[in-house]
Amino acid sequence: MISKFFIERPVLANVLAILMILIGAVALYALPIAQYPDVVPPTVQVTTRYPGASARTLMDTVALRSSSRSTASRT
Repeated sequence: MISKFFIERPVLANVLAILMILIGAVALYALPIAQYPDVVPPTVQVTTRYPGASARTLMDTVALRSSSRSTASRT
């Protein structure tokens, strides 16, 4: 019933669609963003000592292993 009304008046249907898009765009900019909380991703700090090891060795043995464990536990 209502679809027949808009099929017979395509210009009106397009004008209403464009009007709704414009109202939505105006409403999007009017939304208060200050009410949303600051989202800070969790971080982990690891301190290790490997005397005589290079930075690359530390990254391969500690950082990558702990990183893979934390991402594996999330899934």
